[in-house]
Amino acid sequence: MSDVKYTSDHEWIRLEGDVATIGVSDYAQEQLGDVVYVNLPDVGKAVAKGAEAAVVESVKAASEVYTPLTGEIVEVNDSLGDNPGQINEDAEGNGWFMKIRISDQAELDGLMNADEYATFVENLS
Repeated sequence: MSDVKYTSDHEWIRLEGDVATIGVSDYAQEQLGDVVYVNLPDVGKAVAKGAEAAVVESVKAASEVYTPLTGEIVEVNDSLGDNPGQINEDAEGNGWFMKIRISDQAELDGLMNADEYATFVENLS
């Protein structure tokens, strides 16, 4: 998945044109434990880079998911409402949270590629 970028808050971003699919990394879901609930943003909502966009609750804790890019929510993964465990099963695939039409491509420059993120996570231990 070389087209995927990561944040230091453990979100991943996959860009297709000007729409970014966003979720939490596999590392993040491992730290959370079993996910039991997800609160997703409303479609059409304008979001700013770094703002809270969603909440994930697990058996261990509740955590915020931050918007890594500025834009507008164009889609959310409604299937997480009935099956939040998808995040544990496939965090960087079917467990995605939202899609954002980004307004500033330059914000992608501050994100890590997969190798940089792997090094970042290794250094957390």
